[in-house]
Amino acid sequence: MQINVNTDRTITNHQGLDEHVESVVRSSIDRFGDHITSVEVHLSNENRQKGADGGNSCMMEARVRGYQPIVVHEHSDDLRQSIKNAGGKLARALDSALGRLQDKDRHGHAAPAVDPLADKHLTDS
Repeated sequence: MQINVNTDRTITNHQGLDEHVESVVRSSIDRFGDHITSVEVHLSNENRQKGADGGNSCMMEARVRGYQPIVVHEHSDDLRQSIKNAGGKLARALDSALGRLQDKDRHGHAAPAVDPLADKHLTDS
């Protein structure tokens, strides 16, 4: 599973931040690793002032093999808290989505097909 960390101009990206994000993501969703190809993490501060407190946003997008991406958003005054909370939300969303798909498969129903050309990623320009 590949983890990509993206920041806007209001967040100073450094190795410690990348390591923290990767640690949170892996601890939150590592059990789904066989189903996930990559996770895109986008960090921003809605105050638009570099280094300003409050308004921190974390968006995580997990790309699941054969299915639509799963996206969660979290806002917090503290950047690390928004990352942690988003990791928890992503774990719950994956648990719910993949659990439903496994239930359908066990009951003999076909999993929904996904048109790969219709999959518009939030990170594409």
